[in-house]
Order: sequence, then C-alpha cells, then structure tokens
Amino acid sequence: MNSLIPVTIVTGFLGSGKTTLLRSLIKLKQNRRLALLINEFGEVAIDGALIRDESANSNHIQIHDFPHGLIAYGDDEHFIPTLQAIAERRAQIDHVLIETSGLALPTAIMELLQTPELAEIFILDATLAVVDTPLLLADEFEGNQTQTSPQAAVANLFKQQLEYADVVVLNKIDALDENALLRAETRIRERAPNVRFLELAYHAKLDIRLALGLRLHQSTLSAHNHRFTPLASMPNSNAGVLDNHRSVDGHAHSGLANHSHGLATHKHFHEQDPGWLSFVLRSQDPQQPDVLKNALTETAKAAPVLRIKGFILTNQSKEAILVQGVRTRMVISRYDAKKSAQVSEIIFIGYHLNRNKVASLLSQLTATQWQ
Repeated sequence: MNSLIPVTIVTGFLGSGKTTLLRSLIKLKQNRRLALLINEFGEVAIDGALIRDESANSNHIQIHDFPHGLIAYGDDEHFIPTLQAIAERRAQIDHVLIETSGLALPTAIMELLQTPELAEIFILDATLAVVDTPLLLADEFEGNQTQTSPQAAVANLFKQQLEYADVVVLNKIDALDENALLRAETRIRERAPNVRFLELAYHAKLDIRLALGLRLHQSTLSAHNHRFTPLASMPNSNAGVLDNHRSVDGHAHSGLANHSHGLATHKHFHEQDPGWLSFVLRSQDPQQPDVLKNALTETAKAAPVLRIKGFILTNQSKEAILVQGVRTRMVISRYDAKKSAQVSEIIFIGYHLNRNKVASLLSQLTATQWQ
C-alpha cells in the first residue's frame, strides 16, 4: 500500500502574508516535489501569478489555481478532481500545499480530505494560520461578534481561523521587539488556547521544518468512517506564554494542548456571511504610482476595503507594477518577473463594498477612468 500524501493547509486573514510565506517555502523546499493549490476570492489570480514566478525555474512545483469563490466549499466542483489528478501522479509528489482565500476557514478542506474519494490517498499534515501581527497588536481584530459590521465580521472570521489551526505563524514582525511579541502571543492564546505551536516569521520566512512534515494528525480508518484525529496530547498543555523567545531559537512551542477541529461547524461561506464582496476595477489609462498610492489609501479610508492587490500600467515603463494593500497600508513596487501590462487591474475585497462608489472615488482621485 502506498503511503498517504501529506497535505498542509495555509490559512489566514486577508493580507496576512500567506503568499509571501509560500514563496519563501518554495525557495527552501530542499528536494521536495510540491503540488500547490492557490485559492483567491476574486476573478483575477494575482497570488497564483506570484507563486508561478517564484517557481518558474523549478521542475518540481505543480500549481493549480482556484479563483472565483472558496476552495472545497459547497459549490466547488474542482477540488476533489484536482486532488485525484494529483494522486495519479503521486510518484512525482511529496507534499501538497493549499493556500486558502483570506476569507475562508480550513474546515472545508479538512472535511473533504475525510471523504471516501480522498481518505485513502491523502492525510492532513497540519493547518497553519498566518497572522498580520501589527494589525493584531493594533486591535484590528477586535469586535463584538453579535453585531453586524465590518469589524465584527473580521473579528469572527479571524477567531475561527485561529481556532482551527495547529500552528499560528506571527508574520510581519521585523520591527517588533520582544515585549510586543509576547503581547501578540498572549492575544493568540486568549483567542485560541489550544493552538499547538506558535512560530515567528522574520522577513516572511519560516524554517521549512516548522511548516512541512509535522505529522500532527493521524488517520483513523474503519469500514464505515474515516476521520483525522490529533496525535496524543502534548506535554505542558497548561503552559503560559514564554518568558524569553530566544530560548527556543526563534519559535515558541508553549501551550501544546490536544484539540479538536470541530468540522461539524463548517458551513458554506455565503450562507455564513454574504457581506464579503470582491470585484476588479480596470483602467486603460497609465497610472502615476505615487498618485495611485495616495488614491488607494484615501479610498480604503472612505470605504470598507480590507484588501487590495493587482498589477498596474504606468507611463514610466511597459512592465507591470505590483500593487499590494492591507487596509490603508499600501505598497507599490516593481515586479521582478517583468510582466507586461496592457491594462491596470486591481482587486478590491471588503465588507458590503459598493463597486460604483469605489470606482467613482478612485477615478476622481487619480484623474483617470476606472470601471
């Protein structure tokens, strides 16, 4: 009998740095042959393009895009056939990495991995939740979960992503001191006390040994049932935050409690909260990067925009310029892959967004036409 193919799920809220982390793991993959499933909540696969460019020189990376909605949720007809196709090439695959949309829970994937079609081929290795640590410390994930508002929706989704994770990766921490990291760990433990491992990603990099091959789940097979169960309870399940992160060489393994993922709580995303929206705005007009950056910042202040990403056309170069935004934090940078741009395309993701309002405001602020 062939050994089961391990699957690692990488989840995390919008803009947490999942794609950047995956790109670094690809660089550090050693001799692993990887299959990557990239899910984006939008009609344009920006993250998939970035991953492809990182792996362009590797013959051991297979990439599958899942745009338009959420991977493995109720109306996704491609997830199981894609994994079955990967299984047919199992001699060429050592590990499967799945990046979920920033608005998804990992439970949908975890549930389908237990189905008869997949249970005898794949096994969950671990679920990683990537966290935008500065936003965590700025109270951007706080909210009254009984209210209907962008802040409440963010808080609720963020908490659930943590609860279903085996490993939480504190990302974007390069400017934070040790006290700030301890505060961040405390906040994670308060929301999800049963998270097994807490890791630190400096420069969006994580030791591949802390991400792949963790074997945190084992399969339990019977004639009528297949399910993933966590490995035996870990020691120090009541441990608090670490007094000194340096003592564990850059990562924390405190609070290693056994936990259950509660797959029965999974619902179709749009049934759970239909307020999350995504759309793409396009412009044929060349953009001035500084003007556009200010315009996007002002737009994010005026509308409930939580994530912005895309490529733009400028009059300075025929090559595409990469745009990345998390709330009002905007970065516009040259794109190493030298992608040509015929039109500017930017994805906007937020809560109860008004497309016409965003397009009108952006057109006004840039003095160009967006639609």
